[in-house]
Amino acid sequence: MRVMVIAKATKYSEAQAAPSEQTLAAMGRYNEELVKAGIMVGGEGLHPSNRGKRVRFQGGRETVIDGPFAETKELIAGYWLWQVTSMEEAVTWARRCPAPLPGEEAELELRPIFDEEEFCTDVTPEQPEQKT
Repeated sequence: MRVMVIAKATKYSEAQAAPSEQTLAAMGRYNEELVKAGIMVGGEGLHPSNRGKRVRFQGGRETVIDGPFAETKELIAGYWLWQVTSMEEAVTWARRCPAPLPGEEAELELRPIFDEEEFCTDVTPEQPEQKT
């Protein structure tokens, strides 16, 4: 199964506070372990919300909203895409993640990704060949 692991933003990630060299090294080792184990499919860190935009769709209209966005608990600082055998395996790997700022609260959210066969039931024989 594929899982998106969402690293929630904090006031420090939004302020572009750089992690220590020790934390960066620990995260590098962790990512290497994920790759060697065949778990990590991809992942990236994201710029803070002051560099982002939102597009809201409401009542047939689209509105563009410039960052920064106030609710840090709703923001994402980065993500991984993992290929695991179960959600339990994903949780085991997530628990091994180094804390981004030791002593500060951080949170990872793990969400299963729909497979094609779960997402749509009316699949023609040609559709599984197509990749979006």
